[in-house]
Amino acid sequence: MSPTVYFVIPCYNEEEVLEETVKRLTAKFDDMRQQGLANEKSRILLVNDGSKDKTWEIITRLHGENGYVEGVKLAHNRGHQNAVLCGLMTAMPLCDCAISLDADLQDDTDALDKFVQKYLEGCDVVYGVRNRRDTDTWFKRTTAEGYYKILHVLGVDVVFNHADYRLMSRRALEALSEYKEVNLFLRGIVPLIGYRSDYVYYDRHERFAGESKYPLKKMIALALDGITSFSVKPLKLISNFGILVSALSVFGLLYALISYFAGWAVSGWTAIVCSIWLLGGLQMLCLGVVGGYIGKIYSEVKARPRYRIEEFLQQQPPKE
Repeated sequence: MSPTVYFVIPCYNEEEVLEETVKRLTAKFDDMRQQGLANEKSRILLVNDGSKDKTWEIITRLHGENGYVEGVKLAHNRGHQNAVLCGLMTAMPLCDCAISLDADLQDDTDALDKFVQKYLEGCDVVYGVRNRRDTDTWFKRTTAEGYYKILHVLGVDVVFNHADYRLMSRRALEALSEYKEVNLFLRGIVPLIGYRSDYVYYDRHERFAGESKYPLKKMIALALDGITSFSVKPLKLISNFGILVSALSVFGLLYALISYFAGWAVSGWTAIVCSIWLLGGLQMLCLGVVGGYIGKIYSEVKARPRYRIEEFLQQQPPKE
């Protein structure tokens, strides 16, 4: 029997690309139904993450025109990760598996068949992994690959060159719903589920239209979330570094005393000023790292809702 498949797509100011996205995914669903990879209950779930343009108006119109399209409107902007989670949790009771992908058509839709085939072979999680990063700038490619390596060094279990293009079975989605973190980093949470998984390799395309909704500032914020939400090694490094600096300070003190009694000391301010600025800067850096963790704790203990749904446009199920 063909599975019920949901495409979960977070949308933030995507009016320029949304109609083409739905057009391509509709054609993909038609093709998948002919192959027995999806049934008539399968849907395209568009999650409006507090867009300021006409994204929700377009979703509402497409919902009325296209039997595949459903829409979720968040009460306000909650960010990409929360929008993805909202879509997955909304789809969970309605689907056999859900595939999250971006609205900008950079994720290769031709690979969707392979995701479902892996699911039918018994995989609960299927990761979309990029073959290469030719479409990225040198800066983005270098920093992204370096970031994945840093996460591995810090002990975070992530899939190299994987973003949020993935399939999850209903069982995996139910397991995901048990993770209550407010500071979401799905790329780190999903591998913790531990069910059988596999990979689909694909080539990422250029954005179809519009501008990226993930500028450098948001990328840095997501990167820091990934590190501080899944690893305490930065705190351990600070402790070790503090021990090292303390040890060196003892040697420096001994050298200063020996120089004083031996008559080698020369009055001057360069060494003093450099030492003060160096140690002061290191102290501020360490306090910043510790403060980042305290901020995470503050957000978690408040346990505020990660998102709130204002409206859900659901298609009527087909008659038996």
